[in-house]
Amino acid sequence: MAIVEAGGIRLHVQRLGPRDGRPSRATVVLLHGLLTDSLASYYFTVAPAFAAAGLDVVMYDHRGHGRSGRPATGYSLDAFVGDLGALLGRLEIHGPVHLVGNSFGGTVSFGYALRYPERVASIAVIESEPATPSWAHKISGLLDRVRHEMTANERDALDWIAAHRGGHTARLAKAAGRLVRDTAIAAEVTSCELAGERDIRSLRCPVLAVYGEDSDLAGQAPWLRALLPRCRTVLLPGHEHSVLVEAPGRVRDLVLHWIGCHPHRHDGPLPTAPAGIPVVTPMESPMGTPVEVNAP
Repeated sequence: MAIVEAGGIRLHVQRLGPRDGRPSRATVVLLHGLLTDSLASYYFTVAPAFAAAGLDVVMYDHRGHGRSGRPATGYSLDAFVGDLGALLGRLEIHGPVHLVGNSFGGTVSFGYALRYPERVASIAVIESEPATPSWAHKISGLLDRVRHEMTANERDALDWIAAHRGGHTARLAKAAGRLVRDTAIAAEVTSCELAGERDIRSLRCPVLAVYGEDSDLAGQAPWLRALLPRCRTVLLPGHEHSVLVEAPGRVRDLVLHWIGCHPHRHDGPLPTAPAGIPVVTPMESPMGTPVEVNAP
């Protein structure tokens, strides 16, 4: 375990690289989700495979999460984006990096790419969306529900979660409740400049977006493709929001292929998908409206 002081916050960081000592071919930064998530979701799924494939893998716990510092305030999305920039500077990683973001980690990735476009080689997001007004509305509602349940009905809520989702999930929920009760995250995370479609259209790095086909966020796929000509979307059948932990092999293959096709920022064509992965690609209808086509 390594604790790195970056931008005034102590961040728990893990870094993996090729085991044979050969130079890494690119740096990938893994960003986890909000409240119940931590770098462990990557450490025990795709991170070792990324390192074995020759990548320099950086993952860390967001402020307030895991083993990182938990200040009482300072939880706007801009603060999370600033943490990423400060950490990369502290680690002396100066070249363009590949960002992989799960859920809220993808929102941070979009925010970082908008703020520092020259520092991003590509983005791969899993069950995620940019920080739009719609995102802010959903996140605010979610955090308000968590705060209510873990304040007024904590015991009943944890008993239900343990019975239906297991003891480990209940422990994560209890930690999430403490975070929401003891800090200003619920009030602050959406207190940032939200992105409009014009902002999103300004993204020039290639974007891979992976969703569970049964997820509420699957509708983001055609919207992102309509805004971003260099966006590839993938829908995984039989999955909802927990794609990373339920289908790590597919996520691994998709992201490694994506990074291999985009070693640096460039304006080349989008790559084809790995064999056997259902990919949704943009196709123009006679009326000019994007429609979804499942490609083999």
